[in-house]
Amino acid sequence: MTELDVVIVGAGISGIGAAYHLQTRCPGKTFAILEARERLGGTWDLFRYPGIRSDSDMYTLGFSFRPWRRPEAIAGGDAILEYLRETAETFGIDKTIRFRHRVERASWSSADARWTLDVRDAAGALQTYTCSFLFACAGYYDYSAGYTPDLPGIAEYRGRVVHPQKWTEDIDFAGKRVVVIGSGATAMTLVPALAKQAAHVTMLQRSPTYVISMPSEDRVAEGLKRLLPPRAAHAATRWKNVLLSTAFYNYSKRFPAAARRMLIGNVKKAIGTSVDVDTHFTPRYQPWDQRLCLIPDGDLYEALTAGKASVVTDQIETFTATGIRLRSGEELAADLVVTATGLSLQLLGGIALEIDGERVDPAKRVLYKGVMLSGVPNLALAIGYTNASWTLKSELTGLYVCRLLQHMDRHRYSACAPRVDGEIDERPLLDLDAGYIQRGRDRFPRQGTSRPWRLYQNYVLDRWLLRRSPVSDRALQFTRTRHQSRASRREAA
Repeated sequence: MTELDVVIVGAGISGIGAAYHLQTRCPGKTFAILEARERLGGTWDLFRYPGIRSDSDMYTLGFSFRPWRRPEAIAGGDAILEYLRETAETFGIDKTIRFRHRVERASWSSADARWTLDVRDAAGALQTYTCSFLFACAGYYDYSAGYTPDLPGIAEYRGRVVHPQKWTEDIDFAGKRVVVIGSGATAMTLVPALAKQAAHVTMLQRSPTYVISMPSEDRVAEGLKRLLPPRAAHAATRWKNVLLSTAFYNYSKRFPAAARRMLIGNVKKAIGTSVDVDTHFTPRYQPWDQRLCLIPDGDLYEALTAGKASVVTDQIETFTATGIRLRSGEELAADLVVTATGLSLQLLGGIALEIDGERVDPAKRVLYKGVMLSGVPNLALAIGYTNASWTLKSELTGLYVCRLLQHMDRHRYSACAPRVDGEIDERPLLDLDAGYIQRGRDRFPRQGTSRPWRLYQNYVLDRWLLRRSPVSDRALQFTRTRHQSRASRREAA
């Protein structure tokens, strides 16, 4: 049995950030990162498809404590993975990671105020870990498989079909006719990357998505790097990007018609008459009802206008031996089909939770401050923003957990759990209309409509709530074990 103060689950962006803040702000705590895979990096190690890159700028996707020094504001997957590895090595976080350790079950004992974890190791054996605090930093995607809808007639197709989550190096697309099914960030990343070598790439979408182009290099950031020390330049650029993205998000929500005209107008300026923008780049929904797709330097537009790629907005009637027949009657010839059809959601990395022997269903809980599940003691979740960089929120969560642990130590508390007092108005935790969120909503906790149960998509507000507001409030109940209570009474006497 391995006994620790804190167990962090997941060695991706959230886990590495959590470990840094924990060892910096709570240096007396013993901890380990349990990572189910054989390498660190999470999403950025898992996905290997051509062109994979950040969908947020690196000054906000990168850590606040380690400046992003490369010139690319929108970085490729390899550069991001290298940055994460170097960060882990620089601060000694890599030495705390136990790879190929999958947490299968976490059971809380109120009498002991500890979690007992069933952990499957690399050899397939079951190990036992215990900790007083569990910090789930595994994101909310299922790393074992992505989402692929039913594809009628797929058994007749003689070409290769691959989901981007399962991309391998042996996939040959040079000189091939490729169809990418999807219209999200993955599809828009794949199309220009594949078009560099493929004979032709077709992006087949059921409906359009809002697209915004951004320079791959941030000129303001590069100027600040020449004028200021690295940390100051990084912080200034980070705040610039936070405020600009927040302002545009709020503008889009308040003036959706104007934001819509601007977004579509920019696409028309970039593409001209080479593509029917009204058909292929004019969504049925309003901006930020779903995430916007960010493309660097207009690379998708360039592939389209050069004739290396095309967009088709239609639905699949059936696969044929040589391609796809659409509802319109058009047939798309394909040597390779890439199903960029989305991801599957999974909370807590698939960990089964129990409290005093009773199973916990996270879908029946409410999220407190976007961090903790109601009625579940000493457990935090790192859940990033849907309208901004994941790291912005995950770092705030890590800092809040450190504040919480410090508060508990000062007052000799052994456990804390959010409690819902009475009834609150509830709504879905993730309020985007994206398909992957709609499919997974019934497995996720809920949020309320007011503090501290509301999940804000606002970094400035969350920064105050998680870093400055008092840790103790009416909704967060602290307790001591009987042993700790007796010790506290003796000290008071």
